[in-house]
This record gives sequence, structure tokens and C-alpha cells, in this order.
Amino acid sequence: MFSPKQLQVLKWPYTGHRALICDGAVRSGKTSVMSLSFLLWAMGDFNGCAFAICGKSVGSAERNIIAPLLSVRYLQEHFTLTYNRGDHLLTVRRGTKENRFYLFGGKDESSYTLIQGITLAGVLLDEVALMPRSFVEQALARCSVAGAKLWFNCNPDVPTHWFRQEWILKAGEKDATHLHFMMDDNPSLSDETRAMYRSLYAGVFKRRYIDGEWTAGDGLIYDMFCPEVHCYDDSARPKGLPYIASRTIACDYGTANPTVFLDIYDDGETVWVDNEYRWDSRNADTTGLRQKTDGEYADDMERFLGPDVQFHCPVVVDPSAASFIEELRRRGMGVIDGNNEVLDGIRRVSQLLNRQVLMVHRERCSGLIGELQSYVWDTKAAQQLGVERPVKQQDHGPDALRYYVNTILPKWRYGEEG
Repeated sequence: MFSPKQLQVLKWPYTGHRALICDGAVRSGKTSVMSLSFLLWAMGDFNGCAFAICGKSVGSAERNIIAPLLSVRYLQEHFTLTYNRGDHLLTVRRGTKENRFYLFGGKDESSYTLIQGITLAGVLLDEVALMPRSFVEQALARCSVAGAKLWFNCNPDVPTHWFRQEWILKAGEKDATHLHFMMDDNPSLSDETRAMYRSLYAGVFKRRYIDGEWTAGDGLIYDMFCPEVHCYDDSARPKGLPYIASRTIACDYGTANPTVFLDIYDDGETVWVDNEYRWDSRNADTTGLRQKTDGEYADDMERFLGPDVQFHCPVVVDPSAASFIEELRRRGMGVIDGNNEVLDGIRRVSQLLNRQVLMVHRERCSGLIGELQSYVWDTKAAQQLGVERPVKQQDHGPDALRYYVNTILPKWRYGEEG
């Protein structure tokens, strides 16, 4: 059963337009129906041709598009679909027709070289707002077969994002159809599931992923953080916390900038940030403007970990701190390179705070608490560059927390699939 909006996607290839743009809320059914329509159109109109399916990474394209397509019963009954994971190639056959669907990842500015040289009869760009413009434009340039069509889908981003400016706002000029999706356009979602997703997000992420708005972050990033709700003292600290929870140290390393360690426990339901270490070489009152060496920071890390568990506790560190990571590993510590995806990390921390499953010790983590209450969006970058990012000030505790959430917690803990 399809919704009216999804039926528009299935009928769109026969409207004569060259491009289709589907944007809007998460879980709105746009990706699944677009993938199906794309494959059916390709198999109906072409034979012996190459197509591209592009995601932010090949893995995301496999997860969002290939796996769902392979499970569609209608396709199983009427086509032969073979996916070669090593070559990132989906081959689809029906009778004497056979077409090839190549997967590409548009992760960074160098990705456009991956798709050069291929001749395409069509391209589907999943999560197009997360891809570099150079990659997208190279993919479009490869669509030179007569009758080729362009398929885009994404969740909203900042209003000045290049894709919105050049494609959504100019859909008529581009011979494109623009369809805006909301969760109500997905008939497979129950009311309980819709309510669950609405509860996951707050602030700018709610406006984008639930309300489907192209909007910029403005003001506080963690505007849902409330010391009365998210802070605890020793009287409220779970008994036996070191023994009933898994422990991780998260580190944001700086030379001229502050260095922060966070002592974090996860009991399977709630994340407890129980202690912090902070050294700011720019603060004459506390450090006398003295920078520390990697060795001195490693000494401090050993003291922070404690004598009994220091070599049995993972330490998550910003991967750019290569020399410090090497020093810790020489001492036998289990170091994990942190995942430094900024917006993903901010969104995930926001989800934990919104669900009230992230708690911070009131006395021992005063620096982190202060930074969580002053961590703000860079509105100038959003307005002038179309780039969403935080202001790089008073961000060292939040950065360490983000590394932990991005790297250690499984996706289901903050409400994501996979």
C-alpha cells in the first residue's frame, strides 16, 4: 500500500521531467519508494546500460538502498537481482534485459574522481545534502545517455545549502519535480513509531528531521540541557558505579588549547559522566600559562585512571592527536581513535539529553556543565558559507563527549537503526 505522495514518485518517470527531488522528514518513506521507482524505470526503459546509486558512503548506499531492494517480494518474483559486494555492483535481469547499478560514496571533495569516466543512463543520489558539490556535479555530468534522469533525496540542512539554492529553489528551471515528504506520507509507520521518532529530536534537529524544515541552528546547541534535570551529585550517584557499568575515558587533546579528559560510565541505560580533568595553558590563574608535554599529559592520564584499572579501560582520543595517542599506547593503554563526525555527534548527544539518559556530575564536571550551557552554533558560517558548525570556543568538554558517543555507544542507544 502506497500513500498519495509515494504514488507520485512511482508515476513520476512518465511525466517527462528530467529530475526528481524528494526532501523532508526522516522515516517518511521517500528513500524506499524512490529506490523502487528508480529500478523499475531503469529496467523498463533501458537495456545493457550502467546506472549509479550514490550515498554518503558505499556502506550507507548498501544499507539504505540495496538491502531494502533485495527484500522486495515483487522484485524477487519478477527480476533476478545479484549484488556483488566486492565490486559494489548490483546486476538486474529480466528476460533478455540486463542493467548494471554501480555504488559510489560521496564522502569528501576527492570522491568525484571515483565516478569519472563512466557513462550513465541515470543516477540516484541518496542523502545528497551530505555530499560535496564536486561529487554531485561530476555524477550528473556522467548522465549522457539519451533519456537519462536524475534522482535526488535528502533530509533538510541549512537554508543556504548549495543544493537547496541550486536545485530545490530552481526546480522549474532545472526541469525538476520537487516533492516534500513528512512522516504522515509513510503509511507503514504506526502512530507509536511516529511518536517515538518525534520524541528523539529537539532543537534544530527536530525542525529538520521531524518538521522537515530547511533551517539553521541558532543560539545554544544543547538548548535541551538543564542542570536540574541532567546533573547529579554523590547522593544520587548509583551505588557501585565503577562495578556495574562499563568505563571509558574520552579525551579532547590540545597544546595551546585546553586538554580535557572525561571519566564516563555506561550502565546499559544511562550514561554517567562522573569526573573530568582539565588543563588550559591559556589560563594564568590555574596553570600559569604553562603548556604540558605529551609525557606530562600521559602521566596525568594514568593518575586520572587510577592504579587498579588504568590498563583495562579504553581511552577514546581525537584521532588528530597522533603524538599523544602514540605516547599512551607506549604505556600499554587501550586507545581508540575517536569518530570526529561533528554534526552526527551533536545530534546523538542531543538525543541522549532529550531522552534524559545522559547525566553529568554536578561538582566534579563543572567545566563540562559550563561549556554545555555556552556551546553555540556559528550562525555566520551558516549564513555566508552554507556550512553548519559550532563556534570553536568553549567546546573541549563537548568535543570529548561527542567522541565518546560517536565511537562507543551502539546506534540503538540514541534511537538510530543499524
